[in-house]
Amino acid sequence: MNSSNGVAGGLAAGFGIGYIIVCLVITVLLIIAYWKIFEKAGEAGWKSIIPFYSLYVLTKIATGNGLLFLLILIPGVGAIIWDILVAVKMSKAFGKGIGFTLGLIFIPNIFYLILGFGGAQYIGPQ
Repeated sequence: MNSSNGVAGGLAAGFGIGYIIVCLVITVLLIIAYWKIFEKAGEAGWKSIIPFYSLYVLTKIATGNGLLFLLILIPGVGAIIWDILVAVKMSKAFGKGIGFTLGLIFIPNIFYLILGFGGAQYIGPQ
């Protein structure tokens, strides 16, 4: 057996473990951010960790009508339409402008972190 194969395997494993750790840290930060966003909007934070129900509540926070989350079920374009709709409405619900809306559309993880951990105040669906 060639020793360079062992080194390469060790490096690959190290990078893999590092990647998993980074992903876990990002996931935990996003869970906390969504929890805070829900609380800012007057909803219980635990609702942010329940699959599908969290989408309903997030849509309700953004638009005032939680049932619009059913747009996700439209094959092909539903999720894209829902993402854009919620980004636009969420931005307005927290008193943010078009730049923040574009951030929520194109780099949502970063902008939801900013929304959760920042000083933005919930003003309600617009």
